[in-house]
Amino acid sequence: MITTKNITKSFGSLQVLKGIDLDIAKGEIVSIVGPSGAGKTTLLQIIGTLDRPDGGTLAVNGTDVTTLSRKQLSDFRNQHIGFVFQFHQLLPEFTALENIMIPAFIAGKSHKEAKTRAEELLRFMNLSDRATHKPAELSGGEKQRVAVARALVNHPAVILADEPSGSLDSQNKQELHQLFFDLRQEFGQTFVIVTHDEELARLTDRTIHLRDGMIEGNERGVKEE
Repeated sequence: MITTKNITKSFGSLQVLKGIDLDIAKGEIVSIVGPSGAGKTTLLQIIGTLDRPDGGTLAVNGTDVTTLSRKQLSDFRNQHIGFVFQFHQLLPEFTALENIMIPAFIAGKSHKEAKTRAEELLRFMNLSDRATHKPAELSGGEKQRVAVARALVNHPAVILADEPSGSLDSQNKQELHQLFFDLRQEFGQTFVIVTHDEELARLTDRTIHLRDGMIEGNERGVKEE
């Protein structure tokens, strides 16, 4: 699903990534952990085609994205990659339903097709009764579930999440973590999650430890019986 080979990235004289080799399989839920400045978010942005590496190759869902033009990257990102951020990034002037539909419109889907898919996702998130509410009328947990639904609307190959539960209280955090596994079970969804949350990292199939721009550990998660 995702393969990186010798990915490097520098900002000025600071080398942030120093040769990252990584393979992530379809349906895996992988966490990326490490101290601040380790390169976690930079790696996630490169995997998500939001930034280009200085060197190395990156293949996502069978496509070598390092060879794509800026326009091709934009189209690829919209069709194959979903994003979930710490602070949901919903557009305040639109309802929950409309926020979810926006990436589908960008992909050229019809209003009917986009609405049908968005309503399906709202039902899965147990948010059908919040469809016409704007973000200011939603709780923190509800906003983040809407953000997850928006990331899923175009049936992406992978969801990339950057500290997705970082702004949530304990209950909403646990519910969001469980949602990732429910989505994997329902849709076979692949997740790559940057997190400082030790509980989430323990639950994931695999934890990638970054330090000083290099992978220092790659361990399997502990499955709860």
